[in-house]
Amino acid sequence: MLQTDRIKFPFQFDVKKLQDEVSSLGGLQWDQLFVRKDYKGDWSVISLTAKEDNKPKELLDSIDLEGSDFVSTPSLQKCPYISSILELFECDKYSVRLMKLAQGAGTVRLLDQNLGENEVRILVPVFSNPLVTILLNDSVVDMKEGDCWYLKISDPHLIRNEGETDLIHLVLDLDLNDWIRDFLKL
Repeated sequence: MLQTDRIKFPFQFDVKKLQDEVSSLGGLQWDQLFVRKDYKGDWSVISLTAKEDNKPKELLDSIDLEGSDFVSTPSLQKCPYISSILELFECDKYSVRLMKLAQGAGTVRLLDQNLGENEVRILVPVFSNPLVTILLNDSVVDMKEGDCWYLKISDPHLIRNEGETDLIHLVLDLDLNDWIRDFLKL
């Protein structure tokens, strides 16, 4: 697995396009994350891909890669710009979702173990604010809207949103293939 805990990809996505597209989903239901002990406040998700067989627990992570493939949800079909971002990644896509940490919400110190050995998690901040704190291994990750980051989320991390606006990230769980390895200098 990867030795470094964070790598910024050389992509900078169009913040206005991202924000407009996510805002256009405003009428959709955000689903509350089901592991309530991991956070306080409102932490919710809109799945952009899901297992073809639509088992609810598999909407949020890709721990079980056997069986059906991940397919686009109706929400992703309303997001042509996000779809174009996904096309940039020349690898299999597993769980892709928008995750929202509402104003005043935060996670506990987490050690996510829900990725397979050959998967990586990529985050693209869509909406953020100056009072968002992201710590990985007790060190700040300075993520800006439109950036693209690999984070080793199996290491200790936490997120706090002490601002007056929601934090929304595009979160991609991807296959760790040669194309990704080249970007991560593996």
